Amino acid sequence: MPPATVVAIVGAESTGKTTLTQALTKHLHQLGHEVMLVPEYLRIFCNQHQRTPHQHEQLGIAHQQSLAIENAMKHHPWVVADSTALMTAVYSDLAFTDRSLYPTAIQSHAKVSITLLTALDLPWVADGYQRDGSHVREPVDTLLRKALTQAELPFSMVSGQGEERLKQAWSSIEHYMQTKADPNLQRVTWRWICERCDDGACEQHSLRSG
Repeated sequence: MPPATVVAIVGAESTGKTTLTQALTKHLHQLGHEVMLVPEYLRIFCNQHQRTPHQHEQLGIAHQQSLAIENAMKHHPWVVADSTALMTAVYSDLAFTDRSLYPTAIQSHAKVSITLLTALDLPWVADGYQRDGSHVREPVDTLLRKALTQAELPFSMVSGQGEERLKQAWSSIEHYMQTKADPNLQRVTWRWICERCDDGACEQHSLRSG
C-alpha cells in the first residue's frame, strides 16, 4: 500500500479542531476514499480521569497520540488526526515551562502530509476539563506557529464559519494532491507569511475586523 496521506488539525482550544476533523473525514468518505479518524488522546485522558494531566503524564499522552496516528497510517490510505503530539508539547511548555517534548513531537509531526492550523475566529466555548479558558488561546497559537516555523514544517491556516472552514481546509488538501500527482508543479508552502511569520497577531486582528 502506498504511504498514507495524513491530515493533521492543530490549533488552540475551542477553534473547531474536532468539528473540522469530523467534517473532513465525512467529506473524504463521500468522495470514496478509505479514511481513518484519529481522535485527540488528551480528550480521552481528561474524560477518563476527570481532570487535566499532570506534568509527568504529558509524555505518555504525546506518545499515545503519535502511536495512534502511526497505527492508522499502516492500515488506511487517508488519516485525519485531531491534534498531534505537537499540541501536547505546546501545552507542556505553556503550563509547566517544560520544553522537553518538542524534539520528539516535531519528529513525529514531520510524518504528517498536511497540517491545518485553526484560526482564533470562533467564540470560546467551555468544555469541561478539556479547556482552560479563552486567555490561553493566543499564547497557544503563538507557540504552535513558532514550533512549526522553526522546524520548517509547512502549515495552512483555516478560518471562517461552518462550510467556509471546511472549504478552506479542502482547498489545501486539493493543492497537496495536485502537487503530489504532478511533480512538475512547484510545491507552494501554505504557511501564512509576513515579516513575523511565527506571530499571528496581525492576522488574527484582520480576521476579527473582517
